[in-house]
Amino acid sequence: MITYSTNWMGPIDIGWYKHNGVDYEKVKYSGGRIDIRGVPGDEYWNGCHEYSLPLMRTEDWNEFSVWLDDFETETLWTFEQIMEEYRQETGHVIRWWKEDEL
Repeated sequence: MITYSTNWMGPIDIGWYKHNGVDYEKVKYSGGRIDIRGVPGDEYWNGCHEYSLPLMRTEDWNEFSVWLDDFETETLWTFEQIMEEYRQETGHVIRWWKEDEL
């Protein structure tokens, strides 16, 4: 079985918020990657793989992370398939940084 989990990587510094004109007191963002374990085949290092996970509202990150912890597949799903399944199962639309109204 292939398992998935989020790995938070930032933004780490309040300077990112200032540089991008984001009011840290009103909205916070999180981004990183999806870590994938149990991928069969020689093309993946020790059965591990990852997808980049762009910045999204931290509240969305937290909800997605909880959902992803219980998500398993028999074959490796694409990033797009995972996002669509999440949307369909939860009805939640992730607020990505570049698309978000600041």
